[in-house]
Amino acid sequence: MDRAPTPKLGAYAALTAAGLLAALVLGQPALAVLVAPFGLLLALGLPQARDPGVEAVATLGADRTMEGDPVTLTVTVRARHPVARLEVAVPLPPELEAEDGPPALRLRIGRGDVGPEHGLERALTLRCRRWGALGVEPVRLRARDHFGFHEWRAATGRRQVLRVYPRPAQLHSLLLPNQTQVHSGNQLARQRGDGIEFADIRPFVPGDRVRRVNWRVSARRGQPYVNQHHLERNADVILFVDSFAEARTGREGTLDLTVRLVSALAAGHVARRDRVGLIGFGGILRWLSPGMGPVHLLRVVEALLDTEVVLSYAWKGLDIIPPRTLPPQAMVVALTPLLDARAIGALLDLRARGFDLAVVEVDPERFVPPATDPGDRLADRVWHLHREARRARLAEAGIPIARWGPGEPADQPLTEIAAFRRALRRVPA
Repeated sequence: MDRAPTPKLGAYAALTAAGLLAALVLGQPALAVLVAPFGLLLALGLPQARDPGVEAVATLGADRTMEGDPVTLTVTVRARHPVARLEVAVPLPPELEAEDGPPALRLRIGRGDVGPEHGLERALTLRCRRWGALGVEPVRLRARDHFGFHEWRAATGRRQVLRVYPRPAQLHSLLLPNQTQVHSGNQLARQRGDGIEFADIRPFVPGDRVRRVNWRVSARRGQPYVNQHHLERNADVILFVDSFAEARTGREGTLDLTVRLVSALAAGHVARRDRVGLIGFGGILRWLSPGMGPVHLLRVVEALLDTEVVLSYAWKGLDIIPPRTLPPQAMVVALTPLLDARAIGALLDLRARGFDLAVVEVDPERFVPPATDPGDRLADRVWHLHREARRARLAEAGIPIARWGPGEPADQPLTEIAAFRRALRRVPA
C-alpha cells in the first residue's frame, strides 16, 4: 500500500518543535509542559507507522444475469496487522446500483481478525439497471492509524465483468420470409412436397404414393386424387442494427429498445429452427454469420451486449461485410431510428440487391421534449419534415416500414409490416 503522512502529523510535529524551541530560548518551562501532550501523541503514534498489509477482494455471485435482476457482491478484507480505521469502496458503473446505499464500508480490524486465515466479509446486493458488459473495478482501500497520523491507500483485486443480458420484448408473432432455404425447419414453403400442412389436391399420376390418396375426393369424382402438402423449411434471418446515433432521455433510449426487440426476434427465429445472423451497422461495424441453435443464440445476445453508439464521420457501406453474412434469399429485419443518412443508404443498397427487407423505425421523436420557443418549434417542424422525406424514400423503394416507440407492444410493427407485405403480394403486376 502507498503510505502518506496526513496534515495532522505535520501540524503536531511543528507545534511540538516550536514549543520546545521557545521554551529553550525564552527559558520558560511552562511552554514545554504546554506542548508535552502533543509530543506524547507523536511518541505513541510514530511507532504505528507501519503498513497494515490490507487486502480486499470483491467477488460477484454470478458473471451473467438478466436486466433488472439482483446480483450479490461479496467483499472479503484481510490484514496482517490491526487497523483502527479502514474505508473500503467498490467502484461501480452507473448501470449497477447498490440497494443498501453507496458501496462503501467502514471497518475496524482488531487483533483477533488479522492473519491470512481470518477475514471480514460483507455482502452487497446490486441491481442491474441496464444491459451490457459492465465492469466492476478493483476495490479501493484507505487505512489510517489510531491517531490519524498516517494514511495508506491501495487498489486491490482484479477487474471483473458482469454480462447483463437484455430482457427481451414480448413477441407473439414473427415475420414470415418470402423465400425459404433448403434445410428442414418450421417455415411453410410455397413449394409442394413432403410435409404436414395441407396445401391442395391434384389428380393421381404414376409414381404417387398410395398413402397420399384422398379417398373421399377420389370416390366423389370417380378418379384417384392425392393430397399436396407444403414443404417445411427454414429461413435465413439477418437482424440489422443501426447504431450510428440514438435519442435518449434518462436511462432509456432508442438503442435500448432496439436491443430488446432484436434479442426477442433472435430467440423467436431460433426457436423456429431458422438461421439467424447479426449486423451491427454504426461507428463500429460488427457482424455475425447466420447460425442456429441455443449456442448460436447466446452468441447473438453476447454480440448485442457490445453494441454502443460510437461517433464516426466515415462513410461506411455493405461492401466490407463478408458475403456469407448476407446469404441469398435471406430476410433482413432492420431496426433504425432513421437519424443517420449512412444507415438509409445501406438499407436502400440491401433493397437494390434483391433482399427481402423490412424496417422497424424505433421512433426517436418520443424521446424529444416538446418545443416551446418559436425558433425551436420551427426547427422541430423542419426535423419532422426531414424524417418524413426519409420514410417516403424507403417506401418508394418498396420497403415496408413501421414505427415503434416505448410503451407500445412489440408485435405492433411486425403486424403492420406483415399486412403491408400481404397487400403487396395481392397487387397485380
